[in-house]
Amino acid sequence: MTTIAQTSTTIRDLDPATGELIAEIPCASTEEVRDAVARARAAQPGWAAVPIEERVTLVDRFGELLAAEADTLGALVTREMGKTLRSAVGEVKGYADGATTEAREVIAALTPITYDVKGQRVETRYEPLGVVAAITPWNFPVGMPLTILVPALVAGNTVVFKPSEHTPLVGARIAELLQQVLPEDVLVLVQGDGPVGAALVDADVDMIGFVGSRDTGQKIMGAAVGSLKRLVLELGGKDPVVVFADADVDAAAASAVDNSLRNTGQVCCSIERIYVADAIADAFEEKVVEAARAWTHGDGRAADVKMGPLVSEEQRAKVARQVADAVTDGATLRLGGQAPDGPGWFYPATVLTGVQQEHRITHVETFGPVVAVTRFSGDEDEGVRLANDTVYGLGANVWTGDADRGARVAARLRAGQIGVNRYLGGGPGTPWVGARQSGYGFLGGPDGHRQFTVPKTISVRVDD
Repeated sequence: MTTIAQTSTTIRDLDPATGELIAEIPCASTEEVRDAVARARAAQPGWAAVPIEERVTLVDRFGELLAAEADTLGALVTREMGKTLRSAVGEVKGYADGATTEAREVIAALTPITYDVKGQRVETRYEPLGVVAAITPWNFPVGMPLTILVPALVAGNTVVFKPSEHTPLVGARIAELLQQVLPEDVLVLVQGDGPVGAALVDADVDMIGFVGSRDTGQKIMGAAVGSLKRLVLELGGKDPVVVFADADVDAAAASAVDNSLRNTGQVCCSIERIYVADAIADAFEEKVVEAARAWTHGDGRAADVKMGPLVSEEQRAKVARQVADAVTDGATLRLGGQAPDGPGWFYPATVLTGVQQEHRITHVETFGPVVAVTRFSGDEDEGVRLANDTVYGLGANVWTGDADRGARVAARLRAGQIGVNRYLGGGPGTPWVGARQSGYGFLGGPDGHRQFTVPKTISVRVDD
């Protein structure tokens, strides 16, 4: 059993645009966490006995409820974690639709498989694991929980859900909407900070689904060893883009800026390292600076801003330290780099050029609105080596006018998602994979959905 630090008494839920207190939320005690797990465990056999088609119908009802309050829940997302209102409402609407689509994908993934074996009838079924602990982040406080909650629930598991301490009210509302359609204790909410999450990991759960930082993921993995709990960990990244000399410079620069700065850079698969060939570097850097100037920052409720604040004072301080260290190390500050005076945890769009591979900012996740550019010779092998020089492996991107080279480089990059002449992405049925230290297990697609189950193969002798 792990040692659990004493949790805070309450969460102080602060508006990152103003620093004002939104609410003070009581944290669950260790005993309350264990009680929540016991309740979920008692409810699990009955939930697993509900036909999967009926479980999907209930998720459909939840999706309808979620869509119906996209505007109000989106406003709450903006108030709690700062993203622009347009982005927040879009997140709610997108995942309301996505929940129903994903639920049907889970049915397909968990359909029993039969095998043609002489003298036997062989079938593999996918059975629920039991109780799943869902511990989710603040940067996409609607979308990230649902990537765990939907497949876990449709598979027949019950869930104890701990949302981020930065977005407790959004998490509570998601739980309330689900509880309106689910049987009692199929989903149980606990609120709290890191020690509450540690207590949940330590409790009698069968699986832990976590989205968050690499450091916390390592701690969860260590804590789960003693009881061999199943894990799905979607962790951070330090995603590169390699821009070769024959690339479309305008498109590559626009993509690099957009995907370094969206959500104020607080995205696990943000572009955090840009490698551009020397032959086009001058033009590319000018276009990057020009594009980044358009990324105005301010209160996410305002209509004329593209970036809200960072989620916390601590996160802003971390970003500011990385930028200052990079400049001390020899990088050139081309834009931004200075936190504004006044309330709120704002930080402007920042562009660094002349970043070197040995700089700390090249290797440590930034999670902020920084565009970091490094020049390289343009050699294919060098581009691959630099991009792969990281412990992470979430995503990567390649820009080139040579389709064959794009395919070669994509095949050599060590990441779960690769974009060629576009930002990374997937399609229906594809998993979201964190390679290397960006994850353990994966979410989405048939393989991801099956991780919330245990396969059981039954073979019965039959007469010829």
